[in-house]
Amino acid sequence: MTKKQSILFSIAVVLMFSLLFFIIFGEHGLIDLNALNAEKFQLKEKNELLTHNNLSLSVEIDRLKHDPHYIENVARQELGMVGENELILKPRRMPKP
Repeated sequence: MTKKQSILFSIAVVLMFSLLFFIIFGEHGLIDLNALNAEKFQLKEKNELLTHNNLSLSVEIDRLKHDPHYIENVARQELGMVGENELILKPRRMPKP
């Protein structure tokens, strides 16, 4: 191998390693691609969770609009309301000895 060929070979090797370096570490390289894929996965999970929550809220809104038994149950549990013809019994406190 002549000196000229070895210099050209060395330049080619350096260029290949430089190209490889830029493919892996450069802007829009493999490291950025992996980070974007991880972010995409997290956003998909968050989107699925929000979709599920929206569906649950939609069902609850529909029940609050149209289901009298559900409305009564919510009024009893969350607002402490009492139904018609119901008695409230309060226990008496025993005096301290």
